[in-house]
Amino acid sequence: MSKKIWAAVDDYIVDALFGADPALDAVLAANRDQGLPPIDVSPAQGKLLSLLARIQGAKKVLEVGTLGGYSTIWMARALPANGKIVTLELDPHHARVAQSNFERAGVSEQVDLRIGPALQSLAALGAENAGPFDLIFIDADKPNNPNYLSWAMRLSRPGTVIICDNVIRDGAVLDEGGHDANVVGARAAFSFIGAEKRLHGTAIQTVGAKGYDGFAIAIVE
Repeated sequence: MSKKIWAAVDDYIVDALFGADPALDAVLAANRDQGLPPIDVSPAQGKLLSLLARIQGAKKVLEVGTLGGYSTIWMARALPANGKIVTLELDPHHARVAQSNFERAGVSEQVDLRIGPALQSLAALGAENAGPFDLIFIDADKPNNPNYLSWAMRLSRPGTVIICDNVIRDGAVLDEGGHDANVVGARAAFSFIGAEKRLHGTAIQTVGAKGYDGFAIAIVE
């Protein structure tokens, strides 16, 4: 099977199950126009994040890695009127694009966008007693996956759902001796989840417009 077919099936899923969304299409167009890397989740993956937030009944969501806010908007839309999503972005330019996207999509009141190194922002959230969060989505620099997961545990409660993106990496996660920092980070996410007694996790391999990758998903006991 080719990536061309995977992408075509993704298009079919969108057309058949939830249709085009001009507001979200405008977000992706703005991201392209502003030079952001095309590494947003796919529409089908965004819908999955939205559904997981709804299934969880999430009122407080934490996202590590905003980029242009595409995945943020998917999750923000799933929140109740009094819900909030805190999203962390390192790059000030990305953050400015994201904030504009939030306003365009009508979710800015539900989004708390914090700019700076994520580990510093996470420490600040801890100091503020900002948790616990109901759902935590980790999609930032992969070498820091263990650090982000460690903070996710501190900012969680029993029942919190933790999702870590890009953990399959075209199957390179199997490479035990590899030196690619992103692959090492993906393997570290599996090691963390597997060793943490309070987590019950699995992973979903995905193919589609974003190629061959996947999510690790865990729930805090």
